[in-house]
Amino acid sequence: MKYLRKIMLVLCLVTATLGLAACSKVANNSNETTANQTEGTSEGTGNTSEVSTETTDNAETVAEVTAIPTQATAVETQYPITVTGSDGSEVTFTSEPMKIVSMAPNITEMIYKLGLESKLIGRTDYCDYPEAVASIESVGTLREPDIEKIISLAPDLVIASTHFSEESEKQLTDLGVKVIVLYEEHEVEGIYSILETLGTIFNINDNATVVADEMKTSVEATKAAVATLETPSVYYVVSFGEYGDYTAGGDTFIGQLITLAGGNNIAKEVSGWSYTLESLMEADPDIIIIDGWMKDSFVIAENYKDLTAVKNNHVYGIDKNTIERQGYRNAEGLRTLAEIIHPEAFK
Repeated sequence: MKYLRKIMLVLCLVTATLGLAACSKVANNSNETTANQTEGTSEGTGNTSEVSTETTDNAETVAEVTAIPTQATAVETQYPITVTGSDGSEVTFTSEPMKIVSMAPNITEMIYKLGLESKLIGRTDYCDYPEAVASIESVGTLREPDIEKIISLAPDLVIASTHFSEESEKQLTDLGVKVIVLYEEHEVEGIYSILETLGTIFNINDNATVVADEMKTSVEATKAAVATLETPSVYYVVSFGEYGDYTAGGDTFIGQLITLAGGNNIAKEVSGWSYTLESLMEADPDIIIIDGWMKDSFVIAENYKDLTAVKNNHVYGIDKNTIERQGYRNAEGLRTLAEIIHPEAFK
């Protein structure tokens, strides 16, 4: 009987030991899982602070772990969805477009920035950025697209911008091709909306928001840097010479960028693009900004060589595409303008 009791006692001790080991393993696994989830959340939210993964029974430590913000759930586009273009036309999407044709350089740039380049099957002759776009087949110019070529590519969507004609849009839609026109004539904030619209159409809402927010941050930083500074007079050359002088009036997109960059646009009272040589000579701006490849011919031209900005070597060449093409690179263009107009603010 005593021998039987001993056997029973040994069995109880073994069982208790195994039970404790199992409980310890479960606890350790739970702690590892919590630590891994915490680390993943920290990376997802861009939190660079160190998070302790050590396991303790301290309630304060547990509270710190659970207080770390979790990554927001991705917003998904629910198809079918109807999107209104900049021209007021409505386009309904029953699913995510998989093959797209871009009918404007700025649209092409945004397609690449948003990571949609694998869907791009056609572009215009003028789409030259980024360089990789050269491998995509051209479908003509902005104003004169090759409709037959576009149809042969069988796109799910054609995305156009400012210079796309109503006639071309009608031709394509009559042939069953979806067309959406996206542009912004006046306000840099409109670019954010275009990016978000593309995010909705292609179900990449989070990515589009990130790109728009990056642009907003850059724009706001530039505006803040020049906000309290004096505004020298500025003239932006769109074209000049034999066929007349053209600039960015106060109601244009570029005109707004000049103002945001801390410049006093001498053509701010003008609507549109046409200007006169007489007005330019009379205003005699402090600073002249022009596309880089035109600068040399401008400064030696008979009609402009006596301008104060020319004499003082205050004619600056830039990459005009960063301000004339409406897209995410406008933040870069705005910064360039501000650095030219107010170099003292960026030393």
